[in-house]
Amino acid sequence: MNDSNRNKTFSQFLLRKSIDPGLGGVVNDILSACIDIANTLSKSPIEGLTGSSDKSNSSGETQKTLDLLCNQILRDQLRHNQSVKHFASEEQNNAINVNESGAFSVAFDPLDGSTNIDINGSVGTIFSILPALSSSSPEESFLQPGSNQLCAGYVIYGPATQLVITFGKGTYIFTLDVEKEVFVLTEEGVRVPYETSEFSINMANARSWNKEFGNYIDHLLDGKCGPRQKNYNMRWSGAMVADIHRVVSRGGIFLYPSDKRKGMQSGKLRLIYEANPIALILYNCGASAFNESNSILSVTPSRLHQRTPVIAGSTKEVYTCLNYIQDESTERLSEYLQASLCHD
Repeated sequence: MNDSNRNKTFSQFLLRKSIDPGLGGVVNDILSACIDIANTLSKSPIEGLTGSSDKSNSSGETQKTLDLLCNQILRDQLRHNQSVKHFASEEQNNAINVNESGAFSVAFDPLDGSTNIDINGSVGTIFSILPALSSSSPEESFLQPGSNQLCAGYVIYGPATQLVITFGKGTYIFTLDVEKEVFVLTEEGVRVPYETSEFSINMANARSWNKEFGNYIDHLLDGKCGPRQKNYNMRWSGAMVADIHRVVSRGGIFLYPSDKRKGMQSGKLRLIYEANPIALILYNCGASAFNESNSILSVTPSRLHQRTPVIAGSTKEVYTCLNYIQDESTERLSEYLQASLCHD
């Protein structure tokens, strides 16, 4: 990175890039909320905030106490921004109308990977900003394809608190200066490698995968002994934002396919709150993001909490996976596997 750009604050970055002041102000409010969330998370074991609540979200999942608290922090910050017309949260059933004159609709997952809280694992906040529509209901403003996003980002709370963000032209990484409570630019022009030898998936679901997808994973696991003819490493953190951050940092492929379990036939991850913002980030650093047939950014949601399969990361590996799951003659690959004896 050019030394003249290193350690520029996020506000300085907005000015240098001539970002619309209203849009920049919305992101600044999100980041203020994320700083509060980072502080809250750091004290959560001391203050007894790490357990589950007695409430469930729109998908019937038990909410952690911190899910609700982080959601409230973001709500409180955004409801006073005159540029925000609507916001929608993964933790709420309905979209909320904020200011009729606002220009933007904000969707967010306030605490992705909250099950990692109990083990002090990495978690994050994911957000997406769309142009607000003159709709009859707040929900309709979010039923736009991901390609319409004006900005997408996530904040990962780990050893350092980092922001990964795109305004549609490149992906940038900022790191929180905890003493000054500002995000400073630490990496620009982020590029995800075209090829990879690392994948992220929950192997516990293997018995429920479709045959073609199972063949793809089997061939990764077979390494040099199989048709892929190279060894792969597997990683899985339990938080999408952490696994995607690994992809952004060094390449890889993140996989959460549809499967045969009840309620998972269309995937698990939320299109509006998770998949769309992550997809925009990845495309802007040379990676790819698909459901099992199309670019995630091309899908127009039909409902607020719509789910989707996700195959995202290093472009060559994403397309290789798609070739497996879209090919009805994967038996030929299995036959090749049987003929590929490993002598290492």
